[in-house]
Amino acid sequence: MPKRPSLSNQNQPKRVVFCDFDGTITAEETFVGMLKEFAPELSEQLMPQMYARKLTLREGVRQLLESIPSRRYPEIVEYAKPKLIRPGLEALLDFLDAQGVPFIVVSGGVRGIVETVLSQTSTKGKSLIERMAAIYAVDLDAKGDYLQVFSEFEADTELVAKVLVMARHPAEEQIAIGDSVTDLNMALHAPVVFARDRLCQYLDEHKKPYIPWNDFFEICDKLSQEWENS
Repeated sequence: MPKRPSLSNQNQPKRVVFCDFDGTITAEETFVGMLKEFAPELSEQLMPQMYARKLTLREGVRQLLESIPSRRYPEIVEYAKPKLIRPGLEALLDFLDAQGVPFIVVSGGVRGIVETVLSQTSTKGKSLIERMAAIYAVDLDAKGDYLQVFSEFEADTELVAKVLVMARHPAEEQIAIGDSVTDLNMALHAPVVFARDRLCQYLDEHKKPYIPWNDFFEICDKLSQEWENS
């Protein structure tokens, strides 16, 4: 399982890639789909408020997760198992490995889902989880009657404040990859942003430049072109 290293200035890499998981690494919104499956009524009520940014992710996601009985946690893990990875991730990881660039997963979703999906997908004899420099996500305690949420990086409006994670991994150039409202703050702080789906709309509102993308092959091609010329 990837550890959570803190990089000092002495071994600070030239570049670091920070990538969202749900709807970014996965081909569909796995976490959102799970919430709709296991907390349907509350999801219908709270999700539109979170997308409209009238309710913070910190409040909304916590309410949703903590409304789910702990006995259903094994079902949540099973729900995640068949989820597909967006095309091109292996090619991007190969390229980044060759360049010595760490690939860090930063998810506002549940660690158990992230690790389940990444553990099941293998490339070159390794599961994808072994190729991640680090994984940051929401941790759950299923010992009580209902799930309890824990996050080392809970702050301001987010359960996982992605900008705090970025600060733990300084680099000359930080690249963010995302797709939705959970990635907005990360994208606003990153010099280079790859955005798709709802994140494009939010960044347009903030007049923040970004590179649109559909699959990881496109990101790989774009980074290869940019870094060759730098």
